[in-house]
Amino acid sequence: MHVIEKAQLSDLPRILEIYEGARQFMRENGNPNQWKNVHPPKDSLIENIEEQKLYVLKEKGKVHGVFFFDKGPDPTYDYIEGNWLNEDDYCVIHRIASSGEVRGVLKKCFEYCLQFTNNIKIDTHADNKIMQKGLEGLGFIHCGTIYVPGYGPMKAYQYCKV
Repeated sequence: MHVIEKAQLSDLPRILEIYEGARQFMRENGNPNQWKNVHPPKDSLIENIEEQKLYVLKEKGKVHGVFFFDKGPDPTYDYIEGNWLNEDDYCVIHRIASSGEVRGVLKKCFEYCLQFTNNIKIDTHADNKIMQKGLEGLGFIHCGTIYVPGYGPMKAYQYCKV
């Protein structure tokens, strides 16, 4: 059985380990540029924990997944080459990562977020085919391209349940 809860500073060592593993996984699977060697920076994670916007997925008390979740608007999504499904209020998911030791982390995190909103935006690097497939499998629609400073073009997705 899994639980999703707001991350605590005591979770930080495991969170950093998960992100390092995710960066390695991306490099090995054709996506060397999305998070490079430094993203997300430790300071940002600490800030996100303090703001209560970073979440962890735990099974048997061990952290196996981590993600940022917050209400929009998010300036990252102000400009899109393409069109969002709607202009309604939305929430965002960023920097989702899994330890690889538990299956279905993306789906479990997504289902958790759906308890709070029916309109979610997320983005991923064009090289991250695994995430794109996962998002599309959950019903996210590719809406276009956004540009994140320092990371270039990103594929932007939206899920909206009517």
